[in-house]
Amino acid sequence: MTKQNVIVSDTGDITKSTINMAITLTLSSKSLFTYAPMPSSPMQKPPSGGFITVSRKKLWEKDDPVKASSTTHIKSPVFFSAVAEDHSSWIFHHPSALKKFDQITNASKGKQIVMFLDYDGTLSPIVDDPDRAFMSDQMRKVVKEVARYFPTAIVSGRCRDKVYSFVKLAGLFYAGSHGMDIKGPAEYQKGNKPVLFQPASEFLPMIDEVYKALVEKTKSTPGAKVENNKFCLSVHFRRVDEKWWSALAEQVRSVLKEYPKLRLTQGRKVLEVRPTIKWDKGKALEFLLESLGFANCNDVLPVYIGDDRTDEDAFKVLRDRGQGFGILVSKIPKDTNASYSLQEPSEVMTFLHRLVEWKRLTPRT
Repeated sequence: MTKQNVIVSDTGDITKSTINMAITLTLSSKSLFTYAPMPSSPMQKPPSGGFITVSRKKLWEKDDPVKASSTTHIKSPVFFSAVAEDHSSWIFHHPSALKKFDQITNASKGKQIVMFLDYDGTLSPIVDDPDRAFMSDQMRKVVKEVARYFPTAIVSGRCRDKVYSFVKLAGLFYAGSHGMDIKGPAEYQKGNKPVLFQPASEFLPMIDEVYKALVEKTKSTPGAKVENNKFCLSVHFRRVDEKWWSALAEQVRSVLKEYPKLRLTQGRKVLEVRPTIKWDKGKALEFLLESLGFANCNDVLPVYIGDDRTDEDAFKVLRDRGQGFGILVSKIPKDTNASYSLQEPSEVMTFLHRLVEWKRLTPRT
């Protein structure tokens, strides 16, 4: 089969109008893309040709480019045949964690499983209003049971306090702001003190300043929402009309050009503003393993479940260590370092429930 770029739809459905993530932004010397000039008002029609498309490979480059989206209208049945074939190939290399459950548990024999869970899109569904991304009571009950048997951490781009207000469970590690704000439960001590780590504290005044600037700058774009995650910022555009995505990206870029110590990345219909320090969810995973006493141990099996591009840093750490498994939550093929896949939060809940039942029935050695 001729190699094709798989169109990745944010909703997980392959439709006639699918989304091919496209615009690349850099915050250094100059822009690497052409974009629609910022309209004087949201009602002004943007000029055509304001988007460029890039291959799937480009979407996952290490430098964390920021992209907006253009619409590609697909009508050829040949395309859908190619996508189906590519999907089968992807599933072969990233099989369902439910179907390969025994394989995962067999690998854990004689080892301590440590669970790492993303929040949005993993424990809760992706919703239009980020303030209403509530997890179900059933999911909360399952996560509580998981934490009874395995050290468990919630690793999110959200503010740590915000994630805790959603999860509402003690006894877990919480790593907010993409791992830049980590706090452990009282029962886990490091140097006779509860685990607390905030490697980007010096950026707090700058983050607050940029937050106010972004709120002011983006208020002319209907649907845009700026969220302060303490050590990073999120500009949500899930409610923004697609024709204004490029203009919104330029609004954000115009603010950040004055702040070279901050970088711009993208998640699922959200632009992320983060300090340029070398810290991400992968570094947070390593820090948490060290805090638990598993820094250089062979008797640990980390399992990380996440749905977003930012989770790839953690998947890559596990793959590079040759230890543990990453599980990507996605209905469609994506370039990933994860070993397994699950389609949606309901499958995550099923997997976690099976893990608890397996542990409960496993004789202690």
